[in-house]
Amino acid sequence: MDSPKLSQARAQAGPAAMAVVGFLVLVEFTSGILQGYYTPLLTDIARFLHIRDADVNWFEAAQLMVSALVVPVLAKLGDMIGHRRVLLISTALTAAASWGVAFAPNFWLFLGAWALQGFYVVWLPLEIALVYSRSHRQPDGAALTRKAAGILVAGLEFGVIVGALAGGFIGGALPGRLWLTLLIPAIAVTLCFFVILLWVPESASRTGGRIDTTGLVLLSTGLLLITAGLTFMRINGPGTWWAWGAVVLGVLALVPFTRYELGHRDPLVDIRLLRQPSMWPVQLTAFLFGVSVLGAQAPLSTFARTNPHDVGYGLGASSSLVSVLIGVYVLGLLVGALLFPAVAKWTTPRVTLIGAALLVALGYLMFLPLHGSMVQVLVNMGIAGIGSGALVAALPSAAAAAAPLTKTGMATGLTNATKTVGGAFASCVFGIALAGSALGSLTAGAGSTAAPLAGYMLVWTVCGVTALVAATALYFVPKLAFGATLPA
Repeated sequence: MDSPKLSQARAQAGPAAMAVVGFLVLVEFTSGILQGYYTPLLTDIARFLHIRDADVNWFEAAQLMVSALVVPVLAKLGDMIGHRRVLLISTALTAAASWGVAFAPNFWLFLGAWALQGFYVVWLPLEIALVYSRSHRQPDGAALTRKAAGILVAGLEFGVIVGALAGGFIGGALPGRLWLTLLIPAIAVTLCFFVILLWVPESASRTGGRIDTTGLVLLSTGLLLITAGLTFMRINGPGTWWAWGAVVLGVLALVPFTRYELGHRDPLVDIRLLRQPSMWPVQLTAFLFGVSVLGAQAPLSTFARTNPHDVGYGLGASSSLVSVLIGVYVLGLLVGALLFPAVAKWTTPRVTLIGAALLVALGYLMFLPLHGSMVQVLVNMGIAGIGSGALVAALPSAAAAAAPLTKTGMATGLTNATKTVGGAFASCVFGIALAGSALGSLTAGAGSTAAPLAGYMLVWTVCGVTALVAATALYFVPKLAFGATLPA
């Protein structure tokens, strides 16, 4: 039973917070459409643009890198000028990019528009910050934030299911008219903009200040050098010494960035906050989790579309059947997101995070021996999906619970930024593996556009191992972290 004081606090602030969630669910539903709609169409997009299956990974790599660069800035801007205002700006930019994807006539314009769609990644952190600003004064503010995160992620995953099913169905119903099929996400994001404009209120707490432009330049330089190095490895092979040099320079560029941020009064990234024992394992987990939840999306789609009669592996699935596979995976995400607040209440948020990471590891490592039939792939994806759904909901709410009120946007934004960086790096590495340039054996055959089986095995291994490392890192979180009371 709740105490009278707790019930009174809920009556005063709870409805306001949950009323905001009702409208934000529509925003996350649109985000889900963006993330699910295109996936069953990736092979069709590759054929339309006359590129190989492995090159599809560079769409994801470009989008994820743009996201990694803009999320820290937009999340910081949310703390400074208002989370709703920045949510509107990012939605308008995403809508413009979505219309560009629909009408792009060639590979490079399509790549540019696809990359700019990455502004949607900041939506969930900004939404968590909006909810946080209305619930943080309540005795069970952290629990309400976790509940809201679970509901928002459930809306996201439901949108992914609807998007994937719609993408597969519409793509199959409109063969040869890909541009018409790609109009649907653009329309959805445009409508989402007006939902935010008309019905989402602004958060009360704003810090003011200025953007740390020097820190942004240093961070962008490091990330771009690392990604450029990985890109040239894919094009010229992993033995290219100057590509490795670019990666090393990128890593070294993060050293002056860290030093500068430590000396800045209002940094882009609060390094001291990241050092806290309740924060660094969460951010490390977000980075490692990004490898599987973002970097492995395209490989799973192209593996399912690969014809086993031609190369000896794959499922030979149509775009509509791939949408069903994605639907099962996302259903697991939905279940995991909804179970997260209940399991966290029954155990602790820390134990829930560890268990979710272990489920992700189990699901992907099961792909190594079990990938020859539709049933096996469905079971693997379902297990990984439940763990992934819990992590998607848990990570931003855990960061919010570990951060001061004036840095909620930055803390929650960092979980998405580090997740995005992990996904971007994984997408680059997976592109190398699936192109076969890093693997001298088991090619798909002369003239084939299919990726080698050994590349897919490497993808699944990396996803499983990184999830195990994340579970280990979470063990070092204080046992009572992310408790019932959020920092004031």
